[in-house]
Amino acid sequence: MYSASTQHRLPSIVAFLSFVCIVLLGLCSCQRNRSPAYSIVSEPESTSVIRIYFTKPGLPTNGSGHPANVIAQYISQTKDELDVCAHELDSEPITQAILQAHRRGVQVRVVVETAYKEEKGICVLRKAGIPVVDDGRDGALMHNKFLVFDRKAVWTGSMNFTENCTSRNDNHGIYIADEKLAENYHTKFRWMFEERKFGSLPAKNSRIPHPVITLADGTMVENYFAPHDRLAEKIIRRIQEAKTSIHFLAFSFTHRGIAEAILERAKNGVEVVGILERRQAVAGHSMYPQFLAAAPPVKVLLDGNKYNMHHKVIILDQMITIAGSFNFSVGADRDNDENILIIHSRTVAQQFEQEFQRVLAQAR
Repeated sequence: MYSASTQHRLPSIVAFLSFVCIVLLGLCSCQRNRSPAYSIVSEPESTSVIRIYFTKPGLPTNGSGHPANVIAQYISQTKDELDVCAHELDSEPITQAILQAHRRGVQVRVVVETAYKEEKGICVLRKAGIPVVDDGRDGALMHNKFLVFDRKAVWTGSMNFTENCTSRNDNHGIYIADEKLAENYHTKFRWMFEERKFGSLPAKNSRIPHPVITLADGTMVENYFAPHDRLAEKIIRRIQEAKTSIHFLAFSFTHRGIAEAILERAKNGVEVVGILERRQAVAGHSMYPQFLAAAPPVKVLLDGNKYNMHHKVIILDQMITIAGSFNFSVGADRDNDENILIIHSRTVAQQFEQEFQRVLAQAR
């Protein structure tokens, strides 16, 4: 039984506890609301130097982990130099982050595909006084989608810097903090921006300085650029070494040599599973009919994204990942400015395999 004094104290105790609850709830709410406009969510993350990102079709632009906001955060950390190599640019968060970098004194330079030089984001940057160079070619594409931050780190992948590619299409982005890799991409950027050299090498003795790199965590990375590095040959060579499995995601697959290398490994007992972007698969010159007619049969399906499955990825033996801007086409190999990474890492391969399985679950 409560005493009279206890009963008198109850209202004050209840009031005090209610006050504490309100304060705690308020603090939690403040913590949630204090998240930055460009929040970076680094999961899944393979190592301190390699970070892998995948788009989440349908995620709002202000959603946690939205890749446009991730890129904007990396740009916001840039102090001195920012190289922007953009096939397309109309993403508002990315455009504004580049603009803010320029305003705080970062040297910003931009290379863009001629067909998209009047796109919204490019016009905004040009109006602000940021120098923009386009490739000025018909037919061949400046198809890269990379950024170099302070010559210390690189973002690359399949994702154009557009609302469509960051919010609707299936894509990947790769962030690597390594000065040698950054030197490679800066070299390629300089050839395009300063020497106006697109496609072939600017001079006979010109070279990408570090085609094979060992990162600080011990990961080996191969880095090649089309058309001068003959990317199809590099990809075929790695496919020919596959022993257990080949899984691929392809927006466009018209390169007969790469397809034949995959089918040859299937004849030797290697598991082959692939997913093609459904609209591209029925377009002219697609290797889809060859995959369907293969003997022994291989499993190649069409994607289920109502927009685009825009990946360009091959996973070999759950150990090696080939990824970047390079569609598996003759045009990409012979004419376009493109780039790929061949990453020798089980951890990275597992992350791409998870994305492959997600896309596979929606395929038909």
